[in-house]
Amino acid sequence: MADDMRGMRITAIGTGFLASILMSGLSSSAASAQPVRAFYEVYAAGMTILQVEALFDISATGYRIETRLRTQGIAASFVSGEQVSRVSGAWAGAVARPATFYSQGTWRGQARLISLGWEDGDPVVRRLEPADEENREPVPQEARRGTIDSLSAIALLSRTVAGSGHCEGQAPVFDGRRRSIFLSSTVQQDLIRPWRAAWHGQALRCNFESRLLAGFLRDQPRDRAAAPQRGTAWIAVPYPGAPPIPVRIEMASRWFGTATAVLVRAEASTLAERRQ
Repeated sequence: MADDMRGMRITAIGTGFLASILMSGLSSSAASAQPVRAFYEVYAAGMTILQVEALFDISATGYRIETRLRTQGIAASFVSGEQVSRVSGAWAGAVARPATFYSQGTWRGQARLISLGWEDGDPVVRRLEPADEENREPVPQEARRGTIDSLSAIALLSRTVAGSGHCEGQAPVFDGRRRSIFLSSTVQQDLIRPWRAAWHGQALRCNFESRLLAGFLRDQPRDRAAAPQRGTAWIAVPYPGAPPIPVRIEMASRWFGTATAVLVRAEASTLAERRQ
């Protein structure tokens, strides 16, 4: 169980990090922008624990997001894992309408898979491996209504919040196992100083958090599981003509202390990459 908890905490770091990537990132002006591929490294205790790659393709009519993360260094030595997630959807006014969400990965040799679809605006679990029926409380059907997946929430918040130049926003999320809510808020403008090979310069500082509302592990203290997972993201334009994306992110971790993600490279994605 301890190893499983470590794996979930590393996954939570990656998920929270990915949520912040677009939670306060791409502005509404990105509707006609070229897709962006960004590469991040996540550090804790002075060592790399995760590598993350993300492709953002958001237009005036729809969106597609793909993310890849894998453990590195000390994290991989006792909780090896990798995960690929993708979503495609359309806009109905100011509302995100996901069509399909798929996430597949392996943690400590155990395969994990989530496949979601939507009917009449509500999520339908098509595949869930492992089922978690014995270890996790089921999310009631009424709690799932009107929810979207985490990547669609990211696209929605980016489109509706960052267009104003501020970070305030929220979104209801169901990931196949858990029902959560994502929140974000504006802090101030900061100067990010040079550090390793990471991006540096002026950036907008935003706070974000994720709160678990349903789908708790049966043997985990409820108050601990329900505690908000908080972090901070700094948003900036990585290169001329690009939309603003996070260039630095900090999140608390029970196992590694504060985890810090830094942008090491961002580039325009090609048309071929968009169709893969």
